[in-house]
Amino acid sequence: MKKTMTLKTRLLTGLLLSTALANPVFAQTDDQAMLDRGKYLVKLGGCNDCHTPGYLLSEGKVPESLWLTGDSFGWRGPWGTTYAPNLRLLMQTLDEDEWLEMARTLKRRPPMPWFTLNELDTEDLRAIYRYTRHLGPAGEPAPEFVPPDQEPPPPYALFPSPPQ
Repeated sequence: MKKTMTLKTRLLTGLLLSTALANPVFAQTDDQAMLDRGKYLVKLGGCNDCHTPGYLLSEGKVPESLWLTGDSFGWRGPWGTTYAPNLRLLMQTLDEDEWLEMARTLKRRPPMPWFTLNELDTEDLRAIYRYTRHLGPAGEPAPEFVPPDQEPPPPYALFPSPPQ
């Protein structure tokens, strides 16, 4: 009798568990947790500081609807002038595996801290990707890189050459 109850209990537990996992409410909770993690990482990682117009100077008081839309503020130094790209448009062109490969191998000009992005674990990279995709496409592409021998349009920050 005890073995039968154990078998019945196991079958019932399995049935309940499979029903719960198939329930959209449970899936939504997992999805929401991933989105929340992505938002947290974007904020903690300082992504908005460059990739969201006005974020840094407004002490983060920019509506989430504008987050990660790139910026026309330039970062000029011996490397030329770089602009933070619109990540919301970029993510629309990549599937998750392409993003993972890009994030692990990315090398960019300053001030992008690509070396920290390269070190994030897979789940954190997935969370950032899913959160950014969740925001949806918005904004315009950022300006193109300006070589060091050309004057960029203002506004931009000027970095001195590093000491030798």
